[in-house]
Amino acid sequence: MTAVLHAGGPLCSVLVERFGCRLTVMLGGLLCGVGMVASSFSKSINHLYVTAGFITGLGSCFGFQAGVTVLGYYFVRRRALANALASTGASIGLTLWPLISQYLLDEMGWRNTFLIFGGVLLNCCVCGAIMRPVQLGPPASPLQPSPGYEPGNSAEDAQLSNGATPHQVETPHQARFAACRRTLQKYLAFDIFCKNKGYQIYTIGVTWMVMGFVLPLIYLVPYAIRNGVEERKAALLISIIGFINIFMRPMAGLLAGLNIFTGKRTYLFSLAVLLNGLSNLICVISADFSVLILYCLIYSVSMSGVGALIFQVLMDVVEMDRFSSALGLFTILESVTILLGPPLTGLLVDITGQFSYVFYASSFFMVSAALFMGFSFYALDSKNKLKEAPKLATNNPTGYQYTEVPTNQEPEKQAPPAVMYITSI
Repeated sequence: MTAVLHAGGPLCSVLVERFGCRLTVMLGGLLCGVGMVASSFSKSINHLYVTAGFITGLGSCFGFQAGVTVLGYYFVRRRALANALASTGASIGLTLWPLISQYLLDEMGWRNTFLIFGGVLLNCCVCGAIMRPVQLGPPASPLQPSPGYEPGNSAEDAQLSNGATPHQVETPHQARFAACRRTLQKYLAFDIFCKNKGYQIYTIGVTWMVMGFVLPLIYLVPYAIRNGVEERKAALLISIIGFINIFMRPMAGLLAGLNIFTGKRTYLFSLAVLLNGLSNLICVISADFSVLILYCLIYSVSMSGVGALIFQVLMDVVEMDRFSSALGLFTILESVTILLGPPLTGLLVDITGQFSYVFYASSFFMVSAALFMGFSFYALDSKNKLKEAPKLATNNPTGYQYTEVPTNQEPEKQAPPAVMYITSI
């Protein structure tokens, strides 16, 4: 489900550009509800892969990514705080979902639990219906000529004396290939990835980071249960993380919105990722319930910074008119590592029999990603400053030259009148 939530980004970008964010969110809520209801009738795990995994994951993708996109158009001045407050909803769900799920499973069984979840997720359609529509930018009409265009004067309209055109006519195969290339460039932002170094660094760093970011949320409860913690207390650990995130994410958004962090949010994000990776080493020290609570407190603080800034930094490095397509490529690369991380770590646990390797692996991925992004952005900023220094010297020469001002100013001589010859109108 999580992998499809990220892998459906390009399809979500197409729907957002074609139908807008509001209808895309409503379609996502409908798919989530249908997927959960269909899961209640499943008879095997393969059916759940399709219903709860693919259908519900795709609906979650449409609702989540379209909501993030429209948020960038709603807010400009307080965008960091808006992203933090919006991501607080995920924290509330992270707090309530484990407790409600455990209660419904004990009282009503898994089939009725899926039915109830389907009804709850259908409310996403209502949330999408009350969204204010935004204009994402009118598409350029291919039939409308550009200003200054005159038929017959361009090289494309010119013909040779023998009636042939200067350009060869494309074959159907070449036309299909060119159309496919333009579509990929439009909705997957490969052109941005190749030209925008900041987007390139950030996408690679976050893609590597999520390989370890999701591991504690998956393996923390089994790790606690295996070390003698009661099942209900172990589920409470995830709720503690979500509860602290409810209050810490808005504070992280307020902090990131201060003027002193303008242009430096990439370093703030890298610091949050670094602290998140180092906090995982607490679980290696001890598996006592009190130590795990301390771990949840520290982990949730750093997680709040990551969750509040992950899309805000993306909005800082990419123009908003290309944000939807940039988000599509960003999330589809994330889905690959999210899909690979937990199974590979589970294989490591099966081979070694030690859950502590999960937290070692998570720390490795998080710390290495933080160092990569931090040093890369610093090198990029230094390179940009060196490029801008000669331009500033050219635009403001008085700042670098010494000039003498005479004490006794002589009256300026009358300059001869200038003569202007008009040769064309």
